[in-house]
Amino acid sequence: MEERKKDLFMIACKAVEDAVNNRYDPPKIVNKFKEKKGVFVTLTKNKELRGCIGTILPIKELGIATYENAIHAAIHDPRFPPLTREELREIEIEISILSNPRRVEYRNVDELLEKIEPHRHGIIISYNGYSATFLPQVWEQLNTKEKFLSHLCLKAGLPMDFWKTEKLIVEVYENEEVIGPWKIERK
Repeated sequence: MEERKKDLFMIACKAVEDAVNNRYDPPKIVNKFKEKKGVFVTLTKNKELRGCIGTILPIKELGIATYENAIHAAIHDPRFPPLTREELREIEIEISILSNPRRVEYRNVDELLEKIEPHRHGIIISYNGYSATFLPQVWEQLNTKEKFLSHLCLKAGLPMDFWKTEKLIVEVYENEEVIGPWKIERK
């Protein structure tokens, strides 16, 4: 694996181990990654989601965003109990570095569906304080545009078919780079 990917992966591994050991000690190499980027860290166990936290907008430097999001994915994802030390050997980490989101302008549902590209676009929906996003990888489970949008509505706390009846704010983004999924490197 190229050095850049290896270094970012090492940052995420250290963060997950720091999280389960209740410490905060970012490695010095976080300072290598100064560019501000949106980044998500996804943890899986036996190919099942075990935690996924990130920031879509480029508000933090890539190194520190990777470290912090890995910690949050390990112990603060509200969908899961905190990761345990015993689980570490079973965890795989994937880091998604994101492009900036752009708004999709559309007049009707057909035009919206036409502008969405499966397996390329991550999608953010918003409506009156409700919002949700799915990374481009989610197309592997929700492989039609209709399923993708319906489940996004559910995730946002809206009725499943809300996207068909109301005008949502829709934004798309892409993975600029995906690192992993790889098993945590144990010392």
